Amino acid sequence: MIENVLVANRGEIALRVFRSCRDAGIGTVAVYSDADAASPHVSAADAAVRLPGETPGETYLRADLIVDAARQAGADAVHPGYGFLSENADFARAVGAAGLTWIGPSPEAIETMGSKVESKRLLGEAGVPVLPELDPGQVTESDLPVLVKASSGGGGRGMRVVRELADLPSAVDSASAEAASAFGDPTVFCERYVDHGRHIEVQIMADIHGTVWALGERECSIQRRHQKVIEEAPSPLVGTTMRENLFAAARTAAKAIDYVGAGTVEFLATETGEFFFLEMNTRLQVEHPVTECTTGLDLVDLQLRVAEGEALQGEPPPREGHAIEARLYAEDPAGEWRPQTGTLHRFRIPCDIEFAVPVSRTGIRVDSGVADGFVIGTHYDPMLAKVISWAPSRTAAARALAGALARAQLHGVTTNRDLLVNVVRHPAFLAGDTDTGFFERHGVLATPLADAHAERLCGLAAALAEAAANRREARVLGGLPSGWRNLAAAPQHKTYVTARGTEHDVRYRFTRAGLTVEELTGIELVSAEPGLVVLADGGVRRTFTVGRYPGLVVVDSPLGTVTLTPVPRFTEPGTELAPGSLVAPMPGTVVRLAVTKGDTVKAGAPLLWLEAMKMEHRVAAPADGVVTELPVEAGRQVEQGAVLAVVRARGEFPDEQEAQ
Repeated sequence: MIENVLVANRGEIALRVFRSCRDAGIGTVAVYSDADAASPHVSAADAAVRLPGETPGETYLRADLIVDAARQAGADAVHPGYGFLSENADFARAVGAAGLTWIGPSPEAIETMGSKVESKRLLGEAGVPVLPELDPGQVTESDLPVLVKASSGGGGRGMRVVRELADLPSAVDSASAEAASAFGDPTVFCERYVDHGRHIEVQIMADIHGTVWALGERECSIQRRHQKVIEEAPSPLVGTTMRENLFAAARTAAKAIDYVGAGTVEFLATETGEFFFLEMNTRLQVEHPVTECTTGLDLVDLQLRVAEGEALQGEPPPREGHAIEARLYAEDPAGEWRPQTGTLHRFRIPCDIEFAVPVSRTGIRVDSGVADGFVIGTHYDPMLAKVISWAPSRTAAARALAGALARAQLHGVTTNRDLLVNVVRHPAFLAGDTDTGFFERHGVLATPLADAHAERLCGLAAALAEAAANRREARVLGGLPSGWRNLAAAPQHKTYVTARGTEHDVRYRFTRAGLTVEELTGIELVSAEPGLVVLADGGVRRTFTVGRYPGLVVVDSPLGTVTLTPVPRFTEPGTELAPGSLVAPMPGTVVRLAVTKGDTVKAGAPLLWLEAMKMEHRVAAPADGVVTELPVEAGRQVEQGAVLAVVRARGEFPDEQEAQ
């Protein structure tokens, strides 16, 4: 019997495992890096052990430290979660060698499935449909397009689509470098790329007695950078016959390697129902909640019981209803999906349940490892939460998910929230047309939910909330409206810049007739408090919730969320950047340069690559010009806002030699 589980992970998945352990009466142990000392998963555990350091390589990827932590805290089992060491065979062996129970498959199964090349060969021989592997050095024009893939790891890292033969060498080099950084293995291979393919996966659970359950399929086709964004169960593509064939292939894969525990067999499918094995994830998946919501099963609890040797009884329960999961990330979809860092000042998502398996057949579930005040750094994945809806129908689940996301209050960092809402409300999504080229066909869909008129109203609400705060703090006549005059006078004036760079100049007066706003007609002030403003717009009342932080104002309303930066009346000396400056969008490491000082570049040409959160981010020239400054070099760590390069148009120089 398992009595005390150490979770060799962090954040949301650690909290998820803790929830099932608590329900089963099992003790919990957390591990944490110095960067995670204040993380919610640390305080949620019965005991916590520090892993000295901040980076994954110093902490969560140190098998020796984690095994020592389990011994130190008196744990008798280890749950790996997902990511980090969850698919590391040597770690599984180390756990077993220490006399601890490994909550997962055997090291041999992990090892076999850990190599995409070896796993495809093995399962192809077992009769599972596979796409043939291509040697990058042997790819010809007739093979195009191809997908370059890392042999180890997953999560979209080390993957590149190549449509032109001339682009293959650089894609292989880039994918190999990214794979080496993320997984410690630079091996890559190629396979045929299927345009408009569907990413379908089957959740399995297997016990030591030879029983393998196929618990339903999930569709995970909506992806960015080959990483999943929206997942759902069941797939709108899969019919009865295709489902039977998928389940049979998944069970064959599990039995071919004597698999035990929870796992996912992933397939690439076509619109005609043809499918090919991609890989097997020998762990719990990020998207496991949609399977829990449609089956009523607690997959973590099943993992615990299987690890104790319990047999799976009978057939798996029938699936009911539909569930959709959206991954909420701190990232900027309109800025090439760039991860964001900073303080999450406010985190509120309306939900019915957290982490647990729902009892009813409708509602919103949130699995998250962050809270108000959480600092998002560069060392870990920028996912903030998984928001899951479940309902009797797919349409109802999509509507509920969009509504919950739209009402969320997310202050302090840019997120992909508006994109997620736009996706699940998109006619193509609602029609089930969700292949891996969704964003290529429909665009990034990062249009803010708040339109230009809503932005102006939010700017006004921000100004009125600030005025109300000033009056509340005033020592004399604090009850009067800010800027009130018996006679008409100059308007009150505030300037804000939105996250997209749009400047809003807010000018208003309080007169005998009430509130008068320049550029907005028919606006009536109902009430104004420091955190809440009610306006009537053309006779329609709307409530605006205002969050005010140093250098930042966030306004939430049914019209959408608007993030505003107040523009100071006077600029501090020395704070302006030179024209043409390109600054680091996040802290990171410059991994390589494509130019030198004095080079002439075209708009869009790469200047350098910045690595942050185990992903490479290209910094490109914003316009044709000359690189006049390049104050960084490969290997250098830079902070957010640091100048990486300066590109100036030649015509800007009084002397051409200045650019040299």
